[in-house]
Formats: sequence, C-alpha cells, structure tokens
Amino acid sequence: MDLELLKCGSCEELKAGVHATALGLVALMSLYNAAAWLARRQRHLAFNAVMYAVLTAWEQQHVAHHIAELRRPRATPIVPEAAVAVELSSVEIAA
Repeated sequence: MDLELLKCGSCEELKAGVHATALGLVALMSLYNAAAWLARRQRHLAFNAVMYAVLTAWEQQHVAHHIAELRRPRATPIVPEAAVAVELSSVEIAA
C-alpha cells in the first residue's frame, strides 16, 4: 500500500495541523493535572502532569518538523528543452 500522505513533504499542512491539535490537547491536560496535583497532592496527578508535559515537548517537536518541511525550498522544476528554445527565441526577437 502506497499512501501519498505518509511520504515526507506531502500534506505537510494537514500533518502540522493534526500535531498542533494534539499539542494543544496535551498542553491543556498537563496544566489541568498540575493544577489538580497542587490542590489535592495525589500521586497519580503528579505522574499525569509530568507525562503530559513530556508529551507536550514531543508534539512541539513534531509541529516544528512539519513547519520546517513547509519552509524548506523545493527543487526547481525541470524545464523541457522546447520551452527553453521558445524563451531564447523571444529574447533574440526583443533584442
């Protein structure tokens, strides 16, 4: 199975959006669990807050990767020789 979506450089806007959504969710869950731990001092809340903080950093790296891929310059398209010949002849006429 060959899905274009799974290839690096394709659908980067979609991939960045998915990871940005996940980033927002895990950041919110981290803040909630940290606040709940400060209020109740239950061990599992501290664990959850740390786990979600690590996941926040993980998702931030994914978003940064996809944004960098979007900003990466693409290779220039190969121009067929016929198009080059037409461009050259129009330059000679203009001169």
